[in-house]
Amino acid sequence: MSYILNRVFSMMLTLFLISAITFAVTNILPGDVAMMIMGTQSNPEALAGLRETLGLNDPLLVQYGRWVGGMLTGDWGSSLVFKEPIAPLLLQKMTASGLLVLFSMAIALTCAIPLGVWAAVHANRWQDTAASSTAMLGVSLPDFFWGIMLILLFARGLGWLPSSGFVDPGDDLGAAVRHALLPSLALGLGLMAHLTRMTRATMTGILKQEFIRVARAKGLNESTVVWRYGLANAVGPVMTVAGLQVGYLFGSIIVIESLFNYTGMGWLTYQALLNRDIPLIQASVFVIAAVVMLANLIVDLLYAVVDPRIRLS
Repeated sequence: MSYILNRVFSMMLTLFLISAITFAVTNILPGDVAMMIMGTQSNPEALAGLRETLGLNDPLLVQYGRWVGGMLTGDWGSSLVFKEPIAPLLLQKMTASGLLVLFSMAIALTCAIPLGVWAAVHANRWQDTAASSTAMLGVSLPDFFWGIMLILLFARGLGWLPSSGFVDPGDDLGAAVRHALLPSLALGLGLMAHLTRMTRATMTGILKQEFIRVARAKGLNESTVVWRYGLANAVGPVMTVAGLQVGYLFGSIIVIESLFNYTGMGWLTYQALLNRDIPLIQASVFVIAAVVMLANLIVDLLYAVVDPRIRLS
């Protein structure tokens, strides 16, 4: 319990620092909310009056305190571009992006673990070279390259899947899955490469351990030794890396969602940056940071569940 409390306290402190930095940076940039509302050619007196009304003439610390108070009470303001309350807008877009993250993580783990185990079992042979080269290719090429190739192959070439757009799962689950597959694959291929290399490295070390030699000496078949004893001990480190990659996914999702015109959290953040929607930028960065840290906390707790040697204290 103390471990959980310490992690939650650490998360809160980190979120506080992120919120402070984000608020400071967005307020240092040229222009402000009043100028975005009225435009650069507005009457100076009207602009000054709006700044006074919005409290933009107050000290930055006072403005930050007011913003934090609003975030804590659920009053996140309204988007300057979308003309909607920010909180429900972020919830809707985060749900859309959550579908991509779950799909891409499932694709990556489903492919990376067998490929990494296969490479470790055949270490320093052609199978290892093939798997490692495939993983290196995935790491070397950016996500948007995979996205473009997938669009050309599956959307334009074969016509199997749509190349762009988003469908709410509540409206049509099948269509929602079809629209999410290509962007999920584009994200999952890069992530798969990272996890394959991690699985291979971890399994290679574990297969040299004494308890593996003992299991083989007892006459257990190789598949049992590898999958039941070897992989069981490799799951923890791989899971930890997978949790850390959630941040990587949310970083890449801005490019991928914009490429596929998939109107999720990444697309929303890009639109906010493009149009200098300062309230939306501030809230988006805060929410993404909170989700990434929450995902890492969940992974750490699951690590203790799958590995009984870990004790939270």
